[in-house]
Amino acid sequence: MSDPAQARAQLERWVTDLSSTAEGWLGSTAGVTDDGTFIALARFESEEAAQRSSDRPEQGAWWEQMAACFTAEPEFRNSTDVDVDLAGDPDAAGFVQVMQGKVSDPERARELMNSDPTDWQEFRPDILGSVSCNHEDGEWTMAIYFTSEEEAREGEQKEMPPEMKEIMDQMDALSVGEVRYFDLKDPWLHSPA
Repeated sequence: MSDPAQARAQLERWVTDLSSTAEGWLGSTAGVTDDGTFIALARFESEEAAQRSSDRPEQGAWWEQMAACFTAEPEFRNSTDVDVDLAGDPDAAGFVQVMQGKVSDPERARELMNSDPTDWQEFRPDILGSVSCNHEDGEWTMAIYFTSEEEAREGEQKEMPPEMKEIMDQMDALSVGEVRYFDLKDPWLHSPA
């Protein structure tokens, strides 16, 4: 990313000028990591709504200006298999961690996630919510919204309950390759007014 400030200004311009006519837009999360990697997640109520937004001429004109902020070709990942889990208001997050990885058995991974008996709100009150996106071939993206980076790092140090540790061990066994982490210490969070 050549100019994070310009990218942020462009995203703000999209929210101000284009979001009101982006039918089905549910919100966005974006930011730049310490190493200059730009990450953005845009949520729409359906694939069709996202495509209609993308096809608008004003969207194309906006993207031309946004694309000038990048030093490499941006990578896009779409997903219609999305899970949202809210414990608070993600738009109040002071820190967002985006992760990308791959599992050998996506159905088993989903079963494990859905079987987790942990009261996350009690165990990790620093977590405001998460958005999980499943892609082709077992690849996935997840954004976790935290109250602050400091509280997130403190929460990471907590000892897991045995039932959660068992689920996490099984999830680790399904993991293929390394999980990539993208820390957004100054997240740009937007939702419809």
